[in-house]
Amino acid sequence: MPFLTRMPINRRRRGGAKLLASPQAMHAAVAAAFPPGAPTPAGHGRVLWRVDSPTADTHHLYVVSSIEPDLSHIVEQAGWQTGEMWQTRDYAPVIDAIDAGQRYRFRLRANPVYSGRSTPNEQTSLRAHRSVKHQESWLESRAQRGGFLIPDGSRDDALLRVVDRGVMRFGRRGTAVTIAYATFDGVLEVVDPDALRHTLVAGLGRAKAYGCGLLTLAPLVSPAS
Repeated sequence: MPFLTRMPINRRRRGGAKLLASPQAMHAAVAAAFPPGAPTPAGHGRVLWRVDSPTADTHHLYVVSSIEPDLSHIVEQAGWQTGEMWQTRDYAPVIDAIDAGQRYRFRLRANPVYSGRSTPNEQTSLRAHRSVKHQESWLESRAQRGGFLIPDGSRDDALLRVVDRGVMRFGRRGTAVTIAYATFDGVLEVVDPDALRHTLVAGLGRAKAYGCGLLTLAPLVSPAS
C-alpha cells in the first residue's frame, strides 16, 4: 500500500536551512524515517522524495513510500512544534482512480540525462541536458513509457514548462557528485493507467535518492470553474 506524505520545512531553523541546502542531508533524513531493512513490496522502487518551494519562505517535503514514515526527527530539527507537523495519507485511492484519457496537472523534478560522447574515441557516458528545449524533449521521450503523454497545445497553454533548473554539487564518500535537475510543471493525459501507477510509486529517471523522480498529480481545474 503506497503512502503520500507532506511536511512543511522551516528554513529559518538551522536544521531546516541545512536540509534545504543539501540533497545528501535530506536523503539521509528521509531514509531515517523508516526502520532498517523495511520491506519494499513488488512494484515499488526506493522511497521517493521531493522538495517544493513555491515561495522563498514556503518549503514542503513530499515523500512517497510503501510504509508510513516517522518524520519526528525532521520535525525536531527542521519543522514546527505546533500545528500539523506532517500529513500522511493512503495513496491507493488516488492511484486506483486513474483511468485512460484523464488529464491532470503534474509536477516532476527530474535528472534529464542522455548517453553520449564528445569524440569517436571517447567512452560513452551519461551527460546532462542543459537547455530547456532538450530537457522538455527528454520528458516527452519518456512519457509514453511512463503511461502518459503531454497534450498538444501552444506555449500560451503552459502544458509543459520548466519552472526551475540547476545543478546540485556535493561530496559522497570522497567523490564529487554533480547532478543536473529540472523541475517540470504542466498537464498530462493518461494513456496507460497501469504504467502511470507504476511511475507514481517507482519514479521517473535517475537520481531518485537525491530528490529527483517523484511525479505528483493534481486535479485539472478549468479557468471557468
